[in-house]
Amino acid sequence: MRDAVETALRQNWQGLFGYAMRLSGDRDGAADLLQSCAMKALASDTVPDAAGIRSWLFAILRNGFFDDRRRASVRADHSDVETGLDTPWRHDDRLIAEITVKQGLDRLDATHRDIIELVDLAGFRYAEAAEILGVPVGTVMSRLSRARLALLDEIGGRNVTTLPTGRARVERR
Repeated sequence: MRDAVETALRQNWQGLFGYAMRLSGDRDGAADLLQSCAMKALASDTVPDAAGIRSWLFAILRNGFFDDRRRASVRADHSDVETGLDTPWRHDDRLIAEITVKQGLDRLDATHRDIIELVDLAGFRYAEAAEILGVPVGTVMSRLSRARLALLDEIGGRNVTTLPTGRARVERR
């Protein structure tokens, strides 16, 4: 049983890390979350069959993230963490699009953000996402449709505003 979990962890390590990055927002948090997931999976007495082990690992990761968030809010430890970009600003379209989508995802409610992260970013099939979230497949499909529309609305042109320059204009005569 432990061998099956170790094998599944090795095979899905990159996908799990990518999902942990999207959940936590930083490399250190993602590494901690992934380590916690691996420890919980390896310590578990009940392991699903080979077909369900991948979604089981992602569910452990997701549940661990939300458990950590709940614990942090109970402690009321509101330390300001400054997150930076992993890549330097280069004014390229790919980076701008990535930032725009990340900011749009951040503004979505948790239900919409979860379903987009699982299906569109982590690559789960609808049935796997339904198993992770504990909802019917039809619910995943309708949530995903609404979530994609909400994301498009968030990153649409109506949300683009100009920034103030910080200097008063001086009128010349």
